[in-house]
Amino acid sequence: MHLIGTDWESLYCIVDDFCQGFQPYVPQRLLGDGTRKRRRATGLSHSELITILIAFQLSRFRDFKAFYLALRLHHRGEFPGLWSYPRAVNLIPRVIMPMFALLMALRGDCTGTSFVDSTVLRVCHVKRASKHRVFKGIAANAKSSMGWFFGFKLHLLINDVGELLAFRLTPGNVDDRTPIKDGMLDEAWGKVFADKGYLGKNLFAWLMDKGVKLVTPLRKNMKNAMMDMSEKLLLRKHALIETVNDHLKNVCQIEHSRHRSPANFLAHLMAGLAAYCMLPNKPGIRQQMPETAITAV
Repeated sequence: MHLIGTDWESLYCIVDDFCQGFQPYVPQRLLGDGTRKRRRATGLSHSELITILIAFQLSRFRDFKAFYLALRLHHRGEFPGLWSYPRAVNLIPRVIMPMFALLMALRGDCTGTSFVDSTVLRVCHVKRASKHRVFKGIAANAKSSMGWFFGFKLHLLINDVGELLAFRLTPGNVDDRTPIKDGMLDEAWGKVFADKGYLGKNLFAWLMDKGVKLVTPLRKNMKNAMMDMSEKLLLRKHALIETVNDHLKNVCQIEHSRHRSPANFLAHLMAGLAAYCMLPNKPGIRQQMPETAITAV
């Protein structure tokens, strides 16, 4: 099974090192219903299952069942405790919390130059939305620049070297500016570059009070605003986040229509984002001079 930019051993070491430090603190911080429940150990550890999920996102397989069955056939030595496929699928919701914590640990650092945008995650064809039951009441019909869709929006914030800084998942009909108001840029500073979907005087002023300057193109009927040359050049590089979206969908496989439960959808989404964070070569831009040329890497 082909992996891009990584291998089983190095991937497992990264995941297992994190899980060994994270797992002992989980039972003490979970809010239960007051009843005692047995916590049976499984033959497949959390580290192994998270490794399998991330490796699937980086493999050439498009079907998790085929990937898992091939894993049982060819990699019994690396994973001696592999369960049957139905049992493995039932275990996936257990690793959502540690995988989310791993994803938070894999995020990059803000460099003062950030890009924000949203991308569509379709869960089925829009003509079958009325019959779709897996995400009924969760996903929504909405219209993007490419037409109508049924699904979600993934809102991303990246830095100028393509590292993931923050993300939010919303129904498809949520305005792009809503996640920003809900704290998506709380850890950002400097300048954030966005498209026209983020235009708004109130949002611009609100972010300026927090020390963040939102830079967007202007509509034809808007008055011209002062913008220095470096901001104009960086605004042209906003397509960087489109390249990141392309990597997430075509390399890390975060979008498909084969989900059978919302929990497993979240698990595979986080595994895809974590897989992107582990890619050795990410799309980015290189700033040669503060006020001069900016070239694509």
